[in-house]
Amino acid sequence: MRSTLVSQFGDPRQVIALVDAERIPPGHGGVEIALSLSAINPSDLIPVTGAYSARTTLPFVPGFEGVGTVNRIGAGVTTLKPGDRVIPIGASGLWQQYLVRPAEWCFAVPDDIDDRQAATSYVNPLTTIRLIEALKSHFGSVNGQRIGVTAAGSAIGGMLLKLMSGEGAKPIGIVRSQRSAERLASDTPGKIVIADKGHIPSGLAFDAIVDAVGGPFAGELIGQTLQLGAAFIQYGALSGVPVPIPAIQARPDVRFSFLWLRTWVHAAGRPAIEAAFAQSFAGLRTGLFSSRIAQTYPLSCLDEALAHQADPRRDGKLLLDTRC
Repeated sequence: MRSTLVSQFGDPRQVIALVDAERIPPGHGGVEIALSLSAINPSDLIPVTGAYSARTTLPFVPGFEGVGTVNRIGAGVTTLKPGDRVIPIGASGLWQQYLVRPAEWCFAVPDDIDDRQAATSYVNPLTTIRLIEALKSHFGSVNGQRIGVTAAGSAIGGMLLKLMSGEGAKPIGIVRSQRSAERLASDTPGKIVIADKGHIPSGLAFDAIVDAVGGPFAGELIGQTLQLGAAFIQYGALSGVPVPIPAIQARPDVRFSFLWLRTWVHAAGRPAIEAAFAQSFAGLRTGLFSSRIAQTYPLSCLDEALAHQADPRRDGKLLLDTRC
């Protein structure tokens, strides 16, 4: 079967190889899934760079999000059958034609959710849901709260702005370019501001910040915009740099927390994950959790897909068709 493989850390465009791999039959409790579409997310590429080398074992197949159809089942599997569409989670490995995964880590896709929707129903929607829950845990309710959202031009940024607005919050999207600001202003609720490291508009004041960037920019936001007793929740580090420790230490009044979807998934238990997917599917039906798809590439054209992913002008999520 066609697969991808990372044998050394580095630039994803240089170290992710297309390879021919052996298909492995499912063992007891496992299923073989014929994958259809897999998403390309920053969370797929960051481990490839070696940023999480302490908890990433080489070699590995990238890809945390996608959809496929059960092809074969192992002994003891009673909850799934060949032909069932599922979303396999719990580990990377979705950038290949076939995947063996324990049945307990596969979640059924409703018939009215198409493959493109299903392939983007996990990482961003469930992260968004968990972030809103974290804010509610801090405030009791987000109603009326002024909440800054960094990387607001991303798919998850747009979801956060919409969901927060629906919950009665006063979200403020933070972007780095006029182009992103104009695009968001046309279809996203809330105020949009342009800010970057060394340039934070005066007068910004937040009760909470939901951050996907990290680095010095996050440090400046913490020092200049967070109100007394605010919350700062980080769920990504697109800058590749941690939030400066001095910036955190300088604000003992602020509640800092870090939300990693993978950590929650491995601790939550299947009923909680099923409930979160039910929310995701409901949001896909209404458009709340829909992702703009910029293009779908055959897995055989991975180099082109990765080049497009790195293009700052990219407008939407990229998918890989793992069947070709």
